[in-house]
Amino acid sequence: MQKLPPMAEALHAAAGLIAAVLAGRNFDVALTRAALPGPLRAATMDLAYSTLRAYGRGDFLLGLLLERPVKDAAARGLLLVALARLEARPDEAHTTVDQAVTAAARVARGQFKGLVNGVLRNFLRRREELLALAAADPVARWQHPAWWIARLQQDHPAQWESILAAGNSHPPLCLRVNRRRVTSADYLAQLGAAGIAARALDAAAILVDKPVPVERIPGFGEGLCSVQDWGAQAAAGLLDVHDGMRVLDACAAPGGKAAHLLETARLDLTALDADPQRATRITGNLVRLGLAATVKTGDARAVAPWWDGRPYDRILADVPCSASGVVRRHPDAKWLRRESDIAGFAATQSTIVDALWRTLASGGKMLYATCSVFGEENARQVEAFVGRHADAHRLPAQATTTRATTCDPQLQHLPDAEHDGFYYALLQKD
Repeated sequence: MQKLPPMAEALHAAAGLIAAVLAGRNFDVALTRAALPGPLRAATMDLAYSTLRAYGRGDFLLGLLLERPVKDAAARGLLLVALARLEARPDEAHTTVDQAVTAAARVARGQFKGLVNGVLRNFLRRREELLALAAADPVARWQHPAWWIARLQQDHPAQWESILAAGNSHPPLCLRVNRRRVTSADYLAQLGAAGIAARALDAAAILVDKPVPVERIPGFGEGLCSVQDWGAQAAAGLLDVHDGMRVLDACAAPGGKAAHLLETARLDLTALDADPQRATRITGNLVRLGLAATVKTGDARAVAPWWDGRPYDRILADVPCSASGVVRRHPDAKWLRRESDIAGFAATQSTIVDALWRTLASGGKMLYATCSVFGEENARQVEAFVGRHADAHRLPAQATTTRATTCDPQLQHLPDAEHDGFYYALLQKD
């Protein structure tokens, strides 16, 4: 097969990933299966992520530009990727069209080359008209499904627009300094020496001005820091751990919050996850950071197979959720999720926290956590839990990292330029 120029190769590879997502496959799984070499992988990911963030608009525009739907998934994917790049890089329009047509030679034996050329040039001719029409359509304008928009309007009537805008942005890169090995000030100096501009957000969190590959982060392999969103870093402070405590991190993979807890205090910590492969990532992260915990594979909904009967002083219930607060990191989730999924997540969440509550000591604390911004998974979930358990009461949750909220029975961190969207509620057992 004839080798394509670098941009055409990336456009072609990204088109394949978009086709996989639109067929219902997870983006990360599709990317792994594609087995792309380093430089091509980076360029392809950039194109594919941009396309998925803007899919609501791209799909709308294709509906106006095509006389009939394109049934070939790869050809449709290529059109979506090229349209997204034309919007993002209008000054390179000629190159984008040329390379997209070249990439089309690899799709269905080249039978869509003329279609790709015609559609993209038609978009450029009608650009202002088409974008004006897109701005008037809610899904095209906000680049989220209609049901997602409606939920945010209901749950966050004053902030729904900013949440949607954040969901379409590039995510920040935040580091967590391993304070057992280095101070924040010393690590900032190392970043500066490596030519990486950054600033401290608190005693452990450092926000990098411009994201860089993990290979460029000094001391990462030696355990001086971890990549962890500032919103996620709030969990360790909220759980109020102290030396000698027996702690459970349920649903712990890949281990970022467990590691942060161990960096905060010397604990007897168990990190639990239902997925054996994901559980191995917990161990790998702990080894890199020079930390130790008991890592177990088990289902948090059924405690008997893995719990030894000794109660925990603290439990982090970081439950499975819609991930609606971190969608800019996983833009495929916007289009793979269905509204009916939220009720399914809520049912799983309630089963998990009910089961874990049995393992908590009297006087102990459990931190309920999600990376969601939907009320059904957050405030309403906690309200229902307290209603079911007479021995549970909510404690003021003092935000110790983000500036989102001060002291409240529950914290909803909404996504912004410094952190993703997370929800926390601190519960104590009588």
